[in-house]
Amino acid sequence: MGKENNIVHQYFKKELEGSKILVKVNPIHLKGTELVVDADGVHARDLDFDSEIFEDLKADGFIEVNALEFNLYLSGLA
Repeated sequence: MGKENNIVHQYFKKELEGSKILVKVNPIHLKGTELVVDADGVHARDLDFDSEIFEDLKADGFIEVNALEFNLYLSGLA
């Protein structure tokens, strides 16, 4: 198994009126995925972050959460 598979990702969530934003961050390579969950479904996009991503997420009102909710939406089970 390569080092790429041994990374512990960090997950964040913010709830807005009628929608949720969930973010997965790879803290080593500063890459990740954003899920927007709204009445139209789940919309995903890949993102590249800068070194200040954790401060930015906190300033924007995101809270750190576990991986379960993110992965349920990503897989279409939620």
